[in-house]
Amino acid sequence: MTEQGRAAWLAPLLKPATMAVVGASPKAGSAGFGMIRSAINCGFEGRLYCVNPNYKEIEGVPCFPTIAALPERIDHAILGVANARLEAVLQEAVANKVKAATIFSSCYVQDDIEPRMLDRLRKLAREANMPICGGNGMGFLNLQDKVDATAWPPPDWIKGGGHMTLITHSGSVFSALAKNDRRLRYNLVVSPGQEISGTMADYMDFALEQPMTRVIGLFLETVRDPARFLAALAKAEERDIPIVALKVGRTEMSARMAASHSGAIVGDHAAFQAVFDRYGVIEVGDLDQLTNTMLLLSQDRRVKKGGLATIHDSGGERELLIDQADAFGVRLAEINETTRDRLAAALEYGLEPVNPVDAWGTGHNYEGIFRECLTAIAQDPDTAIAAICAETRTGNQLHEDYGGIARHARDHSDVPVIVLNNVGAIGDDDLTVRLTADGIAVLTAMGPALFAVKSAFRLRDRALEPKHKSRPAPAGLRAKWQKRLFEPRALDEAEGLALFADYGVPVLPHRIVETEADAVAAAARIGGPVALKTAMPGILHKSDVGGVHLNLTGADAVRAAYDDITGRLGPRALVMKMAGKGVELAFGMIEDVHFGPVVMVGAGGILIELMKDRRVALPSFDPVEARRHIDGLKVRPMLNGVRGARPSDMAAVAEAFSAFSAMVADLSGLIAEIDVNPVIAGPNGCVAIDALVLPKSLKPESRSHGH
Repeated sequence: MTEQGRAAWLAPLLKPATMAVVGASPKAGSAGFGMIRSAINCGFEGRLYCVNPNYKEIEGVPCFPTIAALPERIDHAILGVANARLEAVLQEAVANKVKAATIFSSCYVQDDIEPRMLDRLRKLAREANMPICGGNGMGFLNLQDKVDATAWPPPDWIKGGGHMTLITHSGSVFSALAKNDRRLRYNLVVSPGQEISGTMADYMDFALEQPMTRVIGLFLETVRDPARFLAALAKAEERDIPIVALKVGRTEMSARMAASHSGAIVGDHAAFQAVFDRYGVIEVGDLDQLTNTMLLLSQDRRVKKGGLATIHDSGGERELLIDQADAFGVRLAEINETTRDRLAAALEYGLEPVNPVDAWGTGHNYEGIFRECLTAIAQDPDTAIAAICAETRTGNQLHEDYGGIARHARDHSDVPVIVLNNVGAIGDDDLTVRLTADGIAVLTAMGPALFAVKSAFRLRDRALEPKHKSRPAPAGLRAKWQKRLFEPRALDEAEGLALFADYGVPVLPHRIVETEADAVAAAARIGGPVALKTAMPGILHKSDVGGVHLNLTGADAVRAAYDDITGRLGPRALVMKMAGKGVELAFGMIEDVHFGPVVMVGAGGILIELMKDRRVALPSFDPVEARRHIDGLKVRPMLNGVRGARPSDMAAVAEAFSAFSAMVADLSGLIAEIDVNPVIAGPNGCVAIDALVLPKSLKPESRSHGH
């Protein structure tokens, strides 16, 4: 189905001309009553019907005994019925050519048979080509088109359309973020639940087509249609509409819970990190970061170059902001001399003309002082965002004045002007709502607010970075290695190194030997100090079994090492040239259940476990992108050379990781896992020392080798 076809497919669900509420009830407080009141209160402009055999009308809306008895074919049926009746009602809807449905029920029944009801509903919807919101969800609010398909009416203040779209797998998050915080103005909020027919990707695509949408927020448990999800992310990036995602299921326990809740495989969080990095998705860690970031990015002003400039009425809170900005990596604006002169002329004696500004002295003429100072820093050429850091309390004259000061600074500058609350609060304060409506985002709690500012800066900076470029693999290599990778056994080290060398990942000279004489001869041909390792089949981690000897020089040393290793483990061994000095890194690859191969670069050697320092990415990519990932490692400063060590050849490291990514992409579907540790990054280049390659043909239980 084309993108245009997808939008048309969703239209009867999200923008219906006719709608029926099945299970409507006149009983106040019931879900049946809530469904009809929700549709009425939203101002639905189409034709609305109720379905309940016991009434002729409910709340002035005509009521009919069955879907079949309705006077016309319906675009959208809201099915507010119990699980026991749900399947039969959906069958009736399909039989009567209803085009779309919303389901709130959990879709689970006791003593069910196989296939389970949820699967039967999916099949029914698929055969009818019917989009369904739910089940086990809260429905949706399409505020820009005045369609409310929920069972519990939202507050009266939720009217009209804003610029934020929220799609959440959690129904409680739907209610918490859509119905409690008056700062947050949405055009569309969707609770897709179990996604019987129609996934998060479909709703994202729909929102991206709406001119009101400036930012999309996701509360994400799983991805049921990975290809369409990636396509939606690519479309958002192309249209410059930020995606802010809170991905749950990051720990083993929460992943297990999410799988149970959503009824789908959750996947490895590393793969989601790689996807988010590729498409510029802002990943947040909690709901406060989600709401603050969405709110800031939904404003009509985009962030320019520069840093954050702030004004305070507290020296202590100013110091806290400086500390927090450093912790979050938020750059503070470096104001120029002209701005400092303006501040000095406005501030009372003893207050410093610097950013951040502490502007509270005696309190005399505070309004004039704060107005001039905030406007001055907002107009400074190095200011990207200007903020007044204070709480918002309706009716308090000081805080009302602060609101007026923020409006003045916005009117006299071209940067986003925000109010940054120092503590967390629900955005239900009247002053907060008025300021937000005036284009001044009021962010709550200093930490989440600074995270939002950092995210805005990151989006700005990403736009200036080179665009992603894939790296093609050498022709013919997949065909060359395919037969071997179909064999259900791990590649031995020599095979793994040969594979890497074919794809341009540098390796050291090495030889496989099976006699003492061959080992001595191989060491002589290779020259210099060598390493000798067991190469017996089935031994994946040689060090664990005493299967490695290093820095061997001369025939006697090689003989002694060979005799020791082979006497215990068997005759097959590998002789390899010792690497020069350098920093130990690691390359890796896993096959994700959703997104396919994901590659990793991180600290290597024993540091791989101690530091847990890694960056993940979707393959393939060019050396420029490879360098960006390497630059993001904690171990990165070591590559510059420390304590007299020469700097590593960063071009060679980036080239090696890029070549590795091309290999992984080319062999997609054939390999389950790769572990390359260590990779030595030295002044004279970058080489892979050890290689563990597990084909996908290997049984899953045979792949568990530990790290």
